[in-house]
Amino acid sequence: MIDLSGFDPNAVANPNNNIFGLPFSEEDAKLVILPVPWEVTVSYGAGTARAADHIFKSSRQVDIFDIDGFAGWKQGFFMKEVDKKLLFKSDYLRKEAELYIDYISQGDDIEKNKFMCKSLREINEGSAFMNAWVYEHSKAILAKDKMVAVLGGDHSTPLGLMKALAEKHGEYGVLQIDAHCDLRKKYEDFTYSHASIMYNALEEIPAITKLVQLGVRDYCEEEWNLICKSNFRIITYFDKLVKERMFEGQSWKQLVDEIIRNLPQKVYISFDIDGLDRKLCPNTGTPVPGGFEAEEIIYLIKKVKESGRELIGFDLVEIGVGQTDWDSNVGARILWRLCNLMVS
Repeated sequence: MIDLSGFDPNAVANPNNNIFGLPFSEEDAKLVILPVPWEVTVSYGAGTARAADHIFKSSRQVDIFDIDGFAGWKQGFFMKEVDKKLLFKSDYLRKEAELYIDYISQGDDIEKNKFMCKSLREINEGSAFMNAWVYEHSKAILAKDKMVAVLGGDHSTPLGLMKALAEKHGEYGVLQIDAHCDLRKKYEDFTYSHASIMYNALEEIPAITKLVQLGVRDYCEEEWNLICKSNFRIITYFDKLVKERMFEGQSWKQLVDEIIRNLPQKVYISFDIDGLDRKLCPNTGTPVPGGFEAEEIIYLIKKVKESGRELIGFDLVEIGVGQTDWDSNVGARILWRLCNLMVS
């Protein structure tokens, strides 16, 4: 156990320390944050591949006192370095994907263009490589009896962690905060699209017994039909219907209690920042009007923990990079609250 007697939690963050200015090494930390700099398949705005570095910088401005888990940080949080090779691979394939998306938007036949066929194959192979990379790194950290959080990157990034958690914990449920269902079988022909993360998770990880989605306000008929035919394996709290219930007198606490009743004992949190109101994440990749306040979601996660359920891991994804550091500022504070709730 690290000696914290010389560490002043009230002082300015030491730039020589790790995330949030904390003095932990990976070996000392209970929770390890794995940055995944990947955004190959994003379909609108880009920039999230570089979010982790911005969040790391912004984290030094976060006061490390949290009344919901004020001593949680003493168990140690550590963020691994961004893998530059993975980032460069993302950058290269992102340019390929941009050309491919532009080509298919013209309505041209893919089979007639050998270059586009090659690009699609390379993009799908690259995404499979990224999934394996996340899986292997997550598995290695979990083997040391530590918790793992994925920091994206786009929402395709946590599939490998979710697979590793299934091997360690067996059956569990996913609580997804998101403006989108992410249940498309494929999107723009990309097998591991950011718009397909939950479809792929349910298809490839039988241990996920329940998916509870919150904040969804942009979805297609294919996704609607999948939800309706899922025999309640998927339960979606559409933003519109949640707001209508609140307009008609139900409290957020009543809704939170209902959401929690649908979750199994072990819970993984998948937090796409676009599940929040856009004023909190103006540069997220696929913004949609509506969404929640940050404290509403933190309250929900706090109540999940208080219900006696076990939080086994989380991801925080789709944080954009803009001309100011507002997105990373919000992202750093949400990351801090999640880390504390996870270990407290």
